Amino acid sequence: MLAVAIALAVFAFALAWPVPVVLATAAWPRRMPGAALVLWQAIALAGGLSMIGSLLVFGLIPFGDDLPHAAGAFLADLVAGRLPADANFFEMFALAGAVLLGAHLLLNLVRTSWRAERQRRHHVQLLRLLSDPLPEQPGTRVIDHATPVAYCLPGAPRAVTVLSAGLLELLPDEELAAVVAHERAHVTQHHHVLQVAFSAWRSALPWFPIATRAHEAVGLLIELLADDQARRTVSERNLSRAVARVALAANGTGDGASSPVGPFSPVPATPAEWADARVARLTDVASTTAPALRLSVLACAVALVLVPTLMLLGPAVR
Repeated sequence: MLAVAIALAVFAFALAWPVPVVLATAAWPRRMPGAALVLWQAIALAGGLSMIGSLLVFGLIPFGDDLPHAAGAFLADLVAGRLPADANFFEMFALAGAVLLGAHLLLNLVRTSWRAERQRRHHVQLLRLLSDPLPEQPGTRVIDHATPVAYCLPGAPRAVTVLSAGLLELLPDEELAAVVAHERAHVTQHHHVLQVAFSAWRSALPWFPIATRAHEAVGLLIELLADDQARRTVSERNLSRAVARVALAANGTGDGASSPVGPFSPVPATPAEWADARVARLTDVASTTAPALRLSVLACAVALVLVPTLMLLGPAVR
């Protein structure tokens, strides 16, 4: 049990620092945003499982030789109001830490989901008061604001697409259609669910730098995925032009635009940097995706989740 606890701690450390840093600075995720998103989710899940599992296994050492049997023995002793004679303070402290950490992460996810849903409903109510429907596009509303803005709000029975008056004045019809296709792709692919999950991770561990890095990396990948979905129905030229126009208008001048994002530059953290990355990808005709690399990434994602699971349950299965 002690060896398993140490191995899980080492694995959790690797997933908390070096692995995400390498992934966030790699070039290939922008070519395969879907596979990269799966890998980020696997890192978050395996990292949390390893952290909690390491504390749990260490704390349950006095109760048995494998996690399931030790957990059963601990619950029996807890009901009976007794502890093994060789149980010490550090093991009980680790056990309490595992329970508190797991509860903290779960409750934070519930709280973040509830808050996001409450904000969405409040936002929809405000839109009904402060916006007007766009007759030629059902499910679309226009807010009277000069800044070019476009976004989609998920909901039932259907999502609401929101455009600003500034955006309608800025973009021609073809580019406007590309922007709308991009925003609606976020809803059809349920990107808000991913955003809530990684926002909850960052909120639960604000002192954890990698949680912020993961949140930013996932945010960019979500934008790239929406671009991929949109360019199935609109041209890449119109979409890239629309992204560039909106970014320049938001900056107020072209002089303030960010420089293109290089393969090993930091993860984009501002809308202007995200726009640079999106335009570069949309206009890169030489960009190709290697099927072997995609399969390797997906295999790594599965392995990341299986490793801590087998370390926790493997001894009991054997």
